[in-house]
Amino acid sequence: MAPSSELEGVLLGMGNPLLDISAVVDEAFLDKYGVKLNNAILAEEKHVPMYKELAEKYQVEYIAGGATQNSIRVAQWMLQIPGATGYIGCIGKDKFGQEMYKSSTASGVNVQYYEQDSAPTGTCAVLVHGGERSLVANLSAANCYKSDHLRKPENWALVEKAKFIYIAGFFLTVSPESITFVARHAAEKGKVFCMNLSAPFISEFFKDPQLEALAYVDYLFGNETEARTFAKVQGWETDDVKEIALKIAAWPKACGTHKRIVVVTQGSDPTVVAEDGKTSEFPVVKIPKEKLVDTNGAGDAFVGGFLSRLVQCKDIRECVRAGHYAASVIIQESGCKYPEKPNFE
Repeated sequence: MAPSSELEGVLLGMGNPLLDISAVVDEAFLDKYGVKLNNAILAEEKHVPMYKELAEKYQVEYIAGGATQNSIRVAQWMLQIPGATGYIGCIGKDKFGQEMYKSSTASGVNVQYYEQDSAPTGTCAVLVHGGERSLVANLSAANCYKSDHLRKPENWALVEKAKFIYIAGFFLTVSPESITFVARHAAEKGKVFCMNLSAPFISEFFKDPQLEALAYVDYLFGNETEARTFAKVQGWETDDVKEIALKIAAWPKACGTHKRIVVVTQGSDPTVVAEDGKTSEFPVVKIPKEKLVDTNGAGDAFVGGFLSRLVQCKDIRECVRAGHYAASVIIQESGCKYPEKPNFE
């Protein structure tokens, strides 16, 4: 491992900080709110009463969340070097915001939240049923992020210091301007810029900002459903994950410093990596069904594990192995939580 001083502030995440409100629910609850398992959506009017009902009827857990923040916290945990990672996003001036700040700083992440009082801290209902999960995000404050915050010297210093930047696709719904601003900086300075497809609705309804950002992306993550949705939206006549990964990897780049590598996870099926016109498959270590608690955060944890080795310039095989390890730990916990120290080597 590189000396800790070299890794200080090496990885920066930007995204939608959400407090996860997690509970195991019955099928009737999912049906009542028209929620499908293994999906992620933004809350609509019909979902508003759900958060209150969830807290009243079920045993809920509150966990600092939001896709990018999860990945950054996991990368931080895998690195075990305080301040190796940083995170930027918007919260409300309220109790949930304080809880989140406490949780993330305790993890060792250098958080620079934009605090505002026009909206409460965002929440995400994590509905777990039979070990599978569905996410319904009420962005609230997370939706209020402004690129002005990013331009403040104390926040831009985090961008300047980072050598690797990761932003989940969900942030495209909030501040595409901030993404482009940071992506261009990364391209100019030869830094590594990473994003995630994040959810089918991003490719369907935020296609233009997604494609604008994709031109700058060096590492793109996603799962098989998201990859297939991307392909469908682009009018590609294929369901083949390897073929789709190769096509995305070959998508034109705004900057030629780094090639694009596409990493597609497929649950317990092998992870597909596309680079240099070829694909490789990496088998996942199977977890016995009785040890599976919930899949929430598995994809985020995979990215966190992967990035923890990428920032140390490890090869793809080692990055994927670290991603699989982190995901295997997370799915044996409720929500995106982990033991005090990783047991990975």
